[in-house]
Amino acid sequence: MPEWFGRPQSNAEYVDAARSMETWTVRNDTGQVIGVTLISHHFRRSSEVHFTVVDRSAHGTGVGTAMLQSICADLRQRGAKLLQVKTLGPSHPDLNYGRTRYFYEKMGFIPLEETDLWGERTPCLIMVKTLE
Repeated sequence: MPEWFGRPQSNAEYVDAARSMETWTVRNDTGQVIGVTLISHHFRRSSEVHFTVVDRSAHGTGVGTAMLQSICADLRQRGAKLLQVKTLGPSHPDLNYGRTRYFYEKMGFIPLEETDLWGERTPCLIMVKTLE
């Protein structure tokens, strides 16, 4: 999905992260992976959505929602109280990431801060969600 993941260096970093981070997947009826989320645990009571993607053919079918709901339920059960995600900030005009932010807001995340963590031309929006 080059409209979201078009940087080869970033993609290589995601592949590398999948080797060590908690990985959640969703498969279709034929067993093909159509959704992936990587979760990192910074502290016992807080975690982060490091990466998430749903195959374009499954957008709008509830795959992403179901995956994130399952992750949140599991994290709650393990005692986590807070989940964060970083995404491209709203000061950048990319329409695809507007859809991404909308999805996270629909899932209960609220914008916390936009920073220059990824550089001046790539604003980073930090969003958080309570798990209680």
